[in-house]
Amino acid sequence: MKREIEYQWRVRELMARQRIKSSADLVEPLRERGITLSPSQIYRLVAQDPERIAFKVLVALCDILHCEVNDLVTFTATDARTMRRKTAANGGPDIPDLRNYRPVRARVIDEDDG
Repeated sequence: MKREIEYQWRVRELMARQRIKSSADLVEPLRERGITLSPSQIYRLVAQDPERIAFKVLVALCDILHCEVNDLVTFTATDARTMRRKTAANGGPDIPDLRNYRPVRARVIDEDDG
């Protein structure tokens, strides 16, 4: 069974708790931990949900923000099939209700009879 996984990247929230106002304020703490990223890379790390992240960067952020990995990233997983059924049962805008359609009998005509 296929599973749908969604995650929430909570770095901004944890930065606010530590009174870190901008991504530029992370440049030096990351550098102190041996991670050299440009200000634009750090901005993207903070502003966007990362698809991939190096473990070293992840644990450095946890150290800087005084948190655990599960505080920084939370996730939910649901069955994909269940989600589709619910959408179909609710009659979403893209899903036609096939119970209202009836087949139309085809009339086959032989070319010689025409």
